[in-house]
Amino acid sequence: MPRFSVIVPVYHVQAYLHACLDSVLDQSFDDVELIVVDDCSPDGSGEIADAYAARDRRVSVLHLAENVGLGRARNAGLARATGDYVLFLDSDDTYAPGALRAIADRIDRTGRPDLLIFDYDRTYWNGEAERNRFSALLARTDPQVFSLDERPGLLRLIMVAWNKAYRRDFLNRIGVTFPVGYYEDTPWTYPVLMTAETIALLDQVCVHYRQRRKRGILHTTSRRHFEIFKQYDLLFAFLDSRPELERWRTVLFRRMLDHLTTVFNLPDRLPRSSRPEYFRRCRAQYRRLRPAGFRFALNRRSGVRYLLIALGARRTFQALGGAHRLRLRLARRVRAAGGRLRTAALHAYYLTQRRRPLDPDLAVFSAYWDRGYACNPAAVEAAVRDLAPHMRTAWVTTAEHAHTLPPGVLRLEPGSAGYWKAMARASYLVSNVNFHHRYAKRPGQINVQTHHGTPLKHMGVDLIQHPAAANGVDFERLLRHVDRWDYSVSASRHSSLVWERAYPAAFTCLEYGQPRTDVFHRATPDDVLAVRDGLGIPRTSTALLYAPTHRDHQRGYRPALDLPRLAEELGPGVTLLLRTHYFYPPGDPAAAAHPRIIDVSGHPSAEELCLASDGLITDYSSLMFDYAGLDRPIVLHTADWETYRTTRGAYFDVTAEPPGLVAASQEELTDILATGSWSGTRSAQLRAAFRARFCPYDDGHAAERVVRRVFLREEGGLPPVVPLPERRPATTPARDHPVTDPQLH
Repeated sequence: MPRFSVIVPVYHVQAYLHACLDSVLDQSFDDVELIVVDDCSPDGSGEIADAYAARDRRVSVLHLAENVGLGRARNAGLARATGDYVLFLDSDDTYAPGALRAIADRIDRTGRPDLLIFDYDRTYWNGEAERNRFSALLARTDPQVFSLDERPGLLRLIMVAWNKAYRRDFLNRIGVTFPVGYYEDTPWTYPVLMTAETIALLDQVCVHYRQRRKRGILHTTSRRHFEIFKQYDLLFAFLDSRPELERWRTVLFRRMLDHLTTVFNLPDRLPRSSRPEYFRRCRAQYRRLRPAGFRFALNRRSGVRYLLIALGARRTFQALGGAHRLRLRLARRVRAAGGRLRTAALHAYYLTQRRRPLDPDLAVFSAYWDRGYACNPAAVEAAVRDLAPHMRTAWVTTAEHAHTLPPGVLRLEPGSAGYWKAMARASYLVSNVNFHHRYAKRPGQINVQTHHGTPLKHMGVDLIQHPAAANGVDFERLLRHVDRWDYSVSASRHSSLVWERAYPAAFTCLEYGQPRTDVFHRATPDDVLAVRDGLGIPRTSTALLYAPTHRDHQRGYRPALDLPRLAEELGPGVTLLLRTHYFYPPGDPAAAAHPRIIDVSGHPSAEELCLASDGLITDYSSLMFDYAGLDRPIVLHTADWETYRTTRGAYFDVTAEPPGLVAASQEELTDILATGSWSGTRSAQLRAAFRARFCPYDDGHAAERVVRRVFLREEGGLPPVVPLPERRPATTPARDHPVTDPQLH
């Protein structure tokens, strides 16, 4: 008996079927049978499924003699299922990497419940993804197992079959099947939820629910949408056959009315000529199925809606709906007009403040488009408070990131009156990106651009040759912003040459090192241990930080590595730290479900993560340059190097001049890590050459040099550079632990 039976009904999906089936078969959890039901598909879907079955014994294909529709196709697959649990997957959707492993682990931890509900996101044709808006319902973990009576709010979730894992003997016991017709999930999902004695939740996106650009069957205008009435008849017939479920009748009646009116209100469902008939059917359904004692409140929109259905007042219903939509449009316009007035008022205030004298002791800082206290500006700000205590520092960030600010640093809300006053009067402005385009530099103001890493990928005007990566950048505006820079902080000669070419302007280059790496030379062993303990890294574990970079040619985070598989192959002595790029929403739920993977994507300090780890795995992230200065092992995973270099551009071939060993595939990466060569002699030699080239000034005094030169106006006497052989960056408690698994040898 396989653990899972995954049933995939197939009809007219040849363009999507490969991705769907691959998402099942490429899972790190492989105890699965994949049952593909070819619903007499007129395209090549059946042949594609047969090809998969020919090369993978886990796949079986059932070819139906005639097209029977989604519900009966699922029933046919269910009759063939032999797995402990059954899952349904629509043939244009996909499983997220690691989904089945996470589902299996959650089932085990919750004692094999009748039903496990997991989360999904909506993925669009342009690559964007949007998580289920009711995902908070899945975040509650106490109790771990429950019935619907304890969590009736779950009825707010989308009523579909594919966001659940069903224990097969539970399905056999209740005898529920899918009906024929549209909205077939309705008389399936409600009975399953009501009769399950044990339900568990998995707060993790497991299914990518494809939103087709040309919408699917339910978004086709047709009289077949009248089939919704039959489906609710079946649902209430089921309720009639189960007196013990009578308590749910009123709840389901309300859900039915909401569903019926939703279909009526959507412009792409019903033919225009059929709308009066549909509303009459709604009235008949109301009168026939209304529970005894059903009440509604007319002071609520839902109550008014129910009353109009009961009266059959279609024209009034449509008029009120139109009025409601008009109110929403007017409200949006009023908000937009108010926003424009507020913007104009703030700009006028800013112009007024510009007439006042500059404040010689005020410095404004920001980083990563106002995402909190971080990176080179944070290191410089800390050095200002230490070396120039007469200065007052203010940091531009939102309330969401306010907790990252150290005591004594004033927070400026972006776009507020306080923000514009500070921008008008501060003598010093420091950032690793650019300030607001409405900011106009005043005579006497000093702008310091720290950047946020050593450049491997093309930057600035060099992106003109890479329009896909430039993504509509206004280069004229960019250069106007660059003209505001007085100083450009550089980590090396390589960086200086790039910055001066990519951002052609009259700034002065301060080749002083990367201020954010100063902490690497000041942290004590106790500091490192405290960070590791705070992250939950076991004292005896070797921690490897995986930090992939952003891909301009992709939308959203797409894992290039199967981290759960890598964690299993490296064994219990290894902990993987996952740090996704800050352009993406934090984390990868599929990876974070593994007990030896810690998702640190939301951690405010990349430098602390570097200190906590024993080695770095990356692809093309600028973090490798910082990490080389820390003098710890680095491994590059470069499976898509040619694609990356073509789409983004690179200043040198990092695979030919790497900071450590290079893996072109996951298998090579596993071999490098499992054999210990990641931290061997060749790795050290490559790192030493890389470090000498790109970290010549990263000695713990970079921020001090910037402050003494810019804020204290000290032309000479800056801290001398500590020679590379004399530097002693922080070490880790697990530095000498091998990354090996006895099972591999």
